Amino acid sequence: MDAEYAADARRIWQTYVPLRGQADTIQGELLRAVEKLRDEAQRNGNVNWDEHHERLLAYLREKLIASGLFDTATLADLSVDLGYLADFEHPLVDDAPFDRVTYRVVDWCRAHPEPVRHEHDPHLRR
Repeated sequence: MDAEYAADARRIWQTYVPLRGQADTIQGELLRAVEKLRDEAQRNGNVNWDEHHERLLAYLREKLIASGLFDTATLADLSVDLGYLADFEHPLVDDAPFDRVTYRVVDWCRAHPEPVRHEHDPHLRR
């Protein structure tokens, strides 16, 4: 992962992602979603994949793709990477697609430097 993006992702994680449960900010919840999906794929081989992982993916799609921040080429690449993450029958062991989604999360956070309140999803159990 690019050093500047890694440093920003680390700062976002330390500032906005709680030890347990959903984040109170969109910044934290976006990064938490990527890392929950990475963990499930790489540590568990997606054996625990369920509707809650689908909710995390939907959240990433909603907040990143619909943000209006990205040009057409970046949106196309992001859609492809989210598609890779969604293919639970073929868990990703490669960090690259997760890292690229993380780059877009960091871009979103850079465009929104002040905390943006995240409404907790009462149906999300991951």
